[in-house]
Amino acid sequence: MSTTDRLVRTRWWLPAVSLLLGAIMFAAFAIGGETADGAQSFAVMAALAALFFFGSRRSETLGGLGGPARDERWEMIDLRATALAGMVLIAVVIGAFLYEIASGEDGSPYSQLGAIAGVAYVLAIAAGRLRS
Repeated sequence: MSTTDRLVRTRWWLPAVSLLLGAIMFAAFAIGGETADGAQSFAVMAALAALFFFGSRRSETLGGLGGPARDERWEMIDLRATALAGMVLIAVVIGAFLYEIASGEDGSPYSQLGAIAGVAYVLAIAAGRLRS
């Protein structure tokens, strides 16, 4: 197991990432002049960090999401969940693009997001083909 795998599989990983994202969100809101909203965002992310830190010992689901309980079964669950979330997001982006076009708008930023998703998919297929 690599050093990265060992780090990601600790119970500290997801809480630390959650706190880091909360700090980044706070900074972004503060830069935009909305410090109170930034504090709320950080509080939500800190609560999420606490849930993952304390709950991962008691819940197989939280342990699997957070890293320490991950095994091959969890890797497949994660892969399927990621694929489903990606398909839902792509469907929403396409729907939003069509709504914008039908409303007489130019479809931005949904056209760009759809293009990025399409290019990423094609590149992932090509990379997967080269690896196998």
